[in-house]
Amino acid sequence: MSVRLLLAVLITFIFAGSNSVFAQEEEKEEGLDEDSIEISEDDWFNENNWDDFEVDFDFFDPYFTKSPSVSLTYGLSSMSIKDFSGSFADPSIPEIKLGYTTEKPVWEEEDIIDYKYSYLFLSNVSTDISGTPEANKIESNLWRFGFGWANGYGYRLGSSSAVIPYNSYSFAWSRLDVKNFPANQNDINKLSMYNDSFRFGAGSEAGLKIKVIPLVNFDVAYERSVIFERHLFWKWAGSALIEGAGHWALDAFVDKIMDSSPYAAPVVGFVLKSALSYGIYELRQEKMNWPFSSSAPLSYDQVKFGVTFNF
Repeated sequence: MSVRLLLAVLITFIFAGSNSVFAQEEEKEEGLDEDSIEISEDDWFNENNWDDFEVDFDFFDPYFTKSPSVSLTYGLSSMSIKDFSGSFADPSIPEIKLGYTTEKPVWEEEDIIDYKYSYLFLSNVSTDISGTPEANKIESNLWRFGFGWANGYGYRLGSSSAVIPYNSYSFAWSRLDVKNFPANQNDINKLSMYNDSFRFGAGSEAGLKIKVIPLVNFDVAYERSVIFERHLFWKWAGSALIEGAGHWALDAFVDKIMDSSPYAAPVVGFVLKSALSYGIYELRQEKMNWPFSSSAPLSYDQVKFGVTFNF
């Protein structure tokens, strides 16, 4: 119970008790028998104006609870490595996410919702799914698993529907199986750094969720991810810290927008954070631990469509 609510209850009881005492004193002064006076429960509540006393039970609103969620997506992907002369066949990507979703109204504006989604995921980025690739294209099969989190502000449309632009960030461990190597020895050396080995990587996603009923969301998203040929912890940590500081600054800026223009905050926050993530991952195409000296990573750009079930 908040301090304000507690004070309100105490003050109400004090005034209620005071009114009762004064009433009894007046009745005694008029020579009335205290036992002969009967006040019904309804009269007592009306007398003390309890109808004007309302408790806010929004805390128990279902939007404040974490809902188990399952996301199923399918998308198209493209692979690249800087200064790589070969050509990759474009793989497809089925993916599943398991996690918990929280959606709650922003305190000032009930029509604006705060969205969060923490999840584990498993995906298969494979040219085998796409059918027969073009001649002289490098075929591959990659399995990856990891964890991520998404957040954003959205618009509630009625009692059960919503539109939510969001940004997500993930860390993953991937294992690549190259089906056919190119003829160029430099390309072979680059791919050998990833082939048949688990490698660490990171990703960023910008997407849109459209809720039609409380149980179902339709999703569309664009993801950029990189796989490091070696995990250089301190350089990676420094790069991640710079990215995190940028997103923290944008979060603080969007919170200020929420205070002054709440209906603009979801779109402005989505655009700014998407632009920052795109720029960071563009810089990492040449240096996987930008701005620190490091090799170029294996990169994936993916467009995904899917559905999320919230239970």
